[in-house]
Amino acid sequence: MIELKKLANMVDHTLLKADATKDGFKQLCKEADDYGFKMVAINSYPVAMCREFLKDSEVHVGAAIGFPLGQTTIETKVFEVQDAIKNGADEIDYVINIGKLKDGDTEYIREEMKAIVNASREGKIISKVILENCYLTDEEKVAVCEIAKEVKPDFVKTSTGFGTGGATLEDVALMKKTVGDGVKVKAAGGIRDLDTALKMVEAGAERLGTSSSIKIVEEYNTLVKE
Repeated sequence: MIELKKLANMVDHTLLKADATKDGFKQLCKEADDYGFKMVAINSYPVAMCREFLKDSEVHVGAAIGFPLGQTTIETKVFEVQDAIKNGADEIDYVINIGKLKDGDTEYIREEMKAIVNASREGKIISKVILENCYLTDEEKVAVCEIAKEVKPDFVKTSTGFGTGGATLEDVALMKKTVGDGVKVKAAGGIRDLDTALKMVEAGAERLGTSSSIKIVEEYNTLVKE
């Protein structure tokens, strides 16, 4: 089984609720630092606040862009990325324009991805592309992953956690098979226990987005003690 430290460092510790408060973000950041999680996954407004909370930590601050619907213009998403970078983000997770993909406009998806990945590279930060697989056919998932194989964001990601479904093992395996070794896969949405987390990693995920991070770590510790 994967070592706990390695597993924890694959976790994006998540707080994306509309009613999240300063105390909640402060707690999120402390937990991420204490447990050695890779990133705090938050909306763009609290980025500067969390950067300050984590100023002496190796934990990354990640901003959600075009979240959770993806229905903003390319220009708006690029501005969000640049603003997040200015405020101290190390990573961004953006939602593709799902409607454009459903319309078959893969050229728009390509241009959107290029613009956002380029803005991320200019800011020297990690970029993740959220497909929101619950709304997509396998053919559409593959189409986005083929574009990602060309454009090379750092990750393709299964879900926002706000759609009608989250990560599945089948989707993670399909995405990994399509992007190959040039792009990593992040599984998010519905990962609430250690067994699911480990299966996602086995299927090909190299990052996990979850708000059940501490529960997963505690399950691991209990398993080891037994």
